[in-house]
Amino acid sequence: MRWNGQTLDTEAPSTLPGLARLNNLVRSVQTPEFAGITFHEVLAKSALNHVSGASKVMPFAWTINPYRGCSHACVYCFARPTHGYLELDAGKDFDQQIVVKVNVGEVLTREVTRKSWQHPSVALGTNTDPYQRAEGRYALMPSIIEALAGSGTPFSILTKGSLLRRDLGLIASAAEVVPVSIAMSIAVYDDELQQSIEPGTPSTKARLATVTAVREKGLECQVFLMPILPLLTDSVEHLDRALARVAEAGASSIVYSALHLKPGVKEWFMAWLSREHPELVSAYARIYAKGTYAPKEYREWLSERMRPLVRKHGLNRSRPSGVTGGVAPPGRLDKPVGPSFGPVGDSQPMLF
Repeated sequence: MRWNGQTLDTEAPSTLPGLARLNNLVRSVQTPEFAGITFHEVLAKSALNHVSGASKVMPFAWTINPYRGCSHACVYCFARPTHGYLELDAGKDFDQQIVVKVNVGEVLTREVTRKSWQHPSVALGTNTDPYQRAEGRYALMPSIIEALAGSGTPFSILTKGSLLRRDLGLIASAAEVVPVSIAMSIAVYDDELQQSIEPGTPSTKARLATVTAVREKGLECQVFLMPILPLLTDSVEHLDRALARVAEAGASSIVYSALHLKPGVKEWFMAWLSREHPELVSAYARIYAKGTYAPKEYREWLSERMRPLVRKHGLNRSRPSGVTGGVAPPGRLDKPVGPSFGPVGDSQPMLF
């Protein structure tokens, strides 16, 4: 497809065993523009993924993932364990071995024009980011957006990628014919910490500018303040600064939750924490000793801390939307949504 001079033998050491067995692998590619990253171009048999158990908390039954793995390299990314399906690890392989479904637009067009397609909502960005850096080269999203809008299929996009701005005209046109939700994920508002824990992402400033650009197109844009990191980004100072910048960017509303650490993610995150913030290792070991989610006590405390700040900055909480598969139009919520939101409590949690 591209970069013919950079093609690798699919049996080369840089192409891992699970990938070498794929019967739909076209080629593996490296390029100086993406130092340290290998792209494995595949021909997808299907573009749509069915999600079982969709609910009000997870309001979508269908997703599209044009990429597997993500060069954003967010240390806390919950999707890391999904790389194991091709014998790739949840650490560096997830960041550096990127599977690209080069024909995803063509396949999607066939799928959504079938008579059997009932036009349920489709979510993008639920696993790996559709606007990660590789999208600047492969440009898979325009054909996806056109296929969904052309078939009358509502959709949502969640991204950390400022590359979204390239397609805003196309997205705005799609929103004239189908319901569309857009959300920008911006978790960290300290530049040094952001570059350490999300080294491949656009800066916080660039993402906030993208929020503004979306709003200037007349579209709603939610901000996902997720995850909030215990003892790193949960201070009043950090949260107040974050919400002030989100409000200044013109965001429609926010969604927030505390960090959760699935098996496979937890080990990678704790290794980073040991290198960058060794003083916090014992505290995190206590907080996440019993499972994936931060304890209810911490979540209650965090909700109590966030609530007045959300009001102070005139922001609303978003609720899940069954129409687009993303989040609904702004509306203040009095009750928490989902497992990462709790009721309220006022004192410092006893976890620390």
